[in-house]
Amino acid sequence: MKPLEIKKGIHWVGGVDWDLKEFHGYLTRRGSTYNAYLIVDEKITLIDTVKECFCDEMLIRIKEIVDPKKIDYIVSNHTEMDHSGSLPRVLELCPNAEVIASPNGEKGLKKHFGKDWNFKIVNTGDSVNIGRRNLSFVLTPMVHWPDSMVTYIPEEKLLLSNDAFGQHIASGERFDDEIEWAILEEEATRYYANIVLPFGAQVKKALEAVSGLEIDMIAPSHGLIWRSKISDILDLYRAWAANTTEDKAVIVCDTMWGSTKKIAEVISSVFEKKGIPAQLLDLETTHISDIMPLLLTAKYICVGSPTLNNGMLPTVAAFLTYMKGLAPKNRVGLAFGSYGWGGQSIGQMDEILSGCGFEMLEKLRVQYVPSEEELNGIFDTLKKAL
Repeated sequence: MKPLEIKKGIHWVGGVDWDLKEFHGYLTRRGSTYNAYLIVDEKITLIDTVKECFCDEMLIRIKEIVDPKKIDYIVSNHTEMDHSGSLPRVLELCPNAEVIASPNGEKGLKKHFGKDWNFKIVNTGDSVNIGRRNLSFVLTPMVHWPDSMVTYIPEEKLLLSNDAFGQHIASGERFDDEIEWAILEEEATRYYANIVLPFGAQVKKALEAVSGLEIDMIAPSHGLIWRSKISDILDLYRAWAANTTEDKAVIVCDTMWGSTKKIAEVISSVFEKKGIPAQLLDLETTHISDIMPLLLTAKYICVGSPTLNNGMLPTVAAFLTYMKGLAPKNRVGLAFGSYGWGGQSIGQMDEILSGCGFEMLEKLRVQYVPSEEELNGIFDTLKKAL
């Protein structure tokens, strides 16, 4: 694939990872891209690099435009290795190039690579002139690492947004209007839910910081470049950052002999009776990263497990650990399950959900196989509580 000029003198030169199927614990069935951007001006500037194994691919694209030795600046918006992994090799070609990074970016790159490169440290409001263009910087700490920042080019109305507004999609297309919106929205949602969700407060600040900028293109570090649906993705990020929920329920469970699943089905029927849409997901067949996008806007999160060896089933424990780390807010939780003699799992789930800051409904426990009478009792109890 050749480099692509996204604006006059600004080229996409990144790498396409068709084979990536897992990233940070979530499934990336459509692969991904590692986006790097080359700006041809009086000072040749490379915005980020790519994962180390895609360095040759990136260099081939750069060489079609300029000799890599002519690069004057390399902007490191984020030190994570899928963006910085090729820095050492690029700097071997242009050892006099300055590496532009945030203060935490410099620290992170030194820790990653053990090199004291020619750093130029920037903070929010700083600018670097590269000729007819200026690079302006806004630090966005914890979106999603402490070193994160974005680069804005006012003359081009171009925001190079780092991991914000990204998606994991491997594609021959580069722009948002070249792919179906349903696919783009799905992958942007999955990306936010599985990576960015814990940092809603920081995302709000970042959105406020760039709200006064004129933007007609957003070029993220992963996935498609936004040029036609900028308002759509900004609206989605504002809603997600605010933890805005809808009156719907997600019921997640695993079961040993079907008893916990029976309780889950009754819980689902109660929500439906109350006019609240509900989705019931079995952890035996549903990956945890496929659940998180559904939790992104669901008000009710219900989790069920039988008791195994005085605890939860491993699939449920893994899901709760994953979800707690992603820190959804302003939710209502419910723990439920069947048990044989100890029944510890239900209390453990209730404690974890409560520890997430959820408003908790009374937990539901049934010993062994629930009778019709017990299931009716669960129905009536939950119906009154909602």
